[in-house]
Amino acid sequence: MTSTKATPAPPAHPAAPQIPKTPTGIEGLDAITDGGLPTGRATLVCGGPGCGKTLLAMEFLARGALQFNEPGVFLSFEETARELTLNTASLGVDLNDLTRRKLLVLDHVRTDRHNPEASGDFSLDGLFIRLGHAIEAIGARRVVLDSVESVFDGLPNRLLLRAELRRLFGWLKDKGVTSVITGDGSDRALTRHGLEEYVSDCVIELAQHTVGQASSRRMRVIKYRGSTHGSGIYPFVIDPGGIVVLPITSKGLAHAVCDDRVSSGIADLDTMLGGAGYYRGSSVLVTGSAGTGKTSLAAQFCDRACARGERALYFAFEESSSQIIRNMRSIGIDLAQWVDKGLLRFQATRPSFAGLETQLMLMYTGVKSFGPQVVVVDPLNGFLIGDNVDEVKFMLMRLADMLNTSLITGLFTSSGIGDHVNGSHEASISSLIDTWLILEHLEMSGERNRTLSILKARGMPHSNQIREYVLGSSGVYIGPRGVLTGSARMTQQAQEQADALLTQNETERLRLAIASKQHALEAKIELLRDELSLQEEQARRIIGLEESKARQLQQDRAAMGIYRTRVAPAAPGAKHEAGPEQP
Repeated sequence: MTSTKATPAPPAHPAAPQIPKTPTGIEGLDAITDGGLPTGRATLVCGGPGCGKTLLAMEFLARGALQFNEPGVFLSFEETARELTLNTASLGVDLNDLTRRKLLVLDHVRTDRHNPEASGDFSLDGLFIRLGHAIEAIGARRVVLDSVESVFDGLPNRLLLRAELRRLFGWLKDKGVTSVITGDGSDRALTRHGLEEYVSDCVIELAQHTVGQASSRRMRVIKYRGSTHGSGIYPFVIDPGGIVVLPITSKGLAHAVCDDRVSSGIADLDTMLGGAGYYRGSSVLVTGSAGTGKTSLAAQFCDRACARGERALYFAFEESSSQIIRNMRSIGIDLAQWVDKGLLRFQATRPSFAGLETQLMLMYTGVKSFGPQVVVVDPLNGFLIGDNVDEVKFMLMRLADMLNTSLITGLFTSSGIGDHVNGSHEASISSLIDTWLILEHLEMSGERNRTLSILKARGMPHSNQIREYVLGSSGVYIGPRGVLTGSARMTQQAQEQADALLTQNETERLRLAIASKQHALEAKIELLRDELSLQEEQARRIIGLEESKARQLQQDRAAMGIYRTRVAPAAPGAKHEAGPEQP
């Protein structure tokens, strides 16, 4: 596995001081509220039936008790304690256990629907006594009043209603508890009476949104006194673990980037992308009509990643995993081996199975549990229903941001979004993509062939050529005289093979000629060496004879000198004395 060299994000500006906050523990909600709900104040959660108000309030208490050791009181005016316990058990929360551990008090108050103003018996004192006793019994720090509007049903005097609401909210604030109050929405206002939102310090609206046959839930923070907060409309889902608010993204554009590159799986495509492939942690979009090879390119990208020892997660929305594995075998890509080794995981669902937010949550959960370095989404166009291009854009933005912040390289395919991109929706998609590949069919001379081009590649030099993309080959082919496809490419390949064979033959002839000359030269050198050796031997013999003659002559001269000194002639007039005969 290659090392990752990430460039850290620049330091953020120091945050302005804000009011104390109590974290909810709900994934995503604390992010858009910059830390949680206002501590010691009242938060209104409003919306229509089935949007998740009661569940959010109950999760606020349960997570507070389990994660932050803050006991809570849940006072319901509609559901009994038994009903709440059964409903919450489906999310894996045991309210009975929290009650036994004195971390939670469940209480149900039954309200009679009559006109309290007419009878003169309207008072919140009994509610305050009951709620105060529950708070003191376990030292509660959090309080939920579920559907408190039921208490004020039948009270037509708006001045009295507003005064009692202020009194209730003030009483909770005096107790120092962080409270959540749920309210039913209406067509005219956020709540049934249209007053609760004015006396609350924080207001969160929940709603259901329907597109086609798919329904999704949305959340927005309408107001938050003394604090900044996210101003968008945020999708959320209810899964077996509770509420998950989407997007799970960074608040700004300050995530780290990486200079490492990952191969596309096609050597020539890597060359077109500056020689090394995609940037790690970038977003890649592959568009093209049906049959241009988008899935094949995505599969080869996963195959190369797994060969490096990296994990790859493949989200399929048109074909099953077994179908993709079978089809890729026909072009020499064996994905089954990586599935068996645990390096490749498929997650295949129909786009119509759930709304965009639920699909995004499923992808987020898959990424979080598998921990991949490469993610493929094939294709995106299945999510296009009616005129929801902007929603698909937001989904892609959240998914791409989640992958980028984790330095996961994401490859997205589409055969429908490309039409929108090249038209009026170009800006809405292209701004989210780092590298954009276009696959097309080229019809020429009665043939249809596949071509590949790079529309954009941020931060790297890239080719501007349109090149043929051949399934089942080692990559793409470019002739020396330009881009050739189909039979023209095959003719050019045959001509180049003939030229290569001719060049090979000529090279071999030259090699043999050089080898022959070299052999003759080496033989001549060897002959000269033999002649030189013979001459050296003869010279040594002559030199030896001459040296022997010189030594003999020197010896003779030395003997003659000795003889002359022993038999020397007498001087004239000298007497000769007899003596012993000299030899």
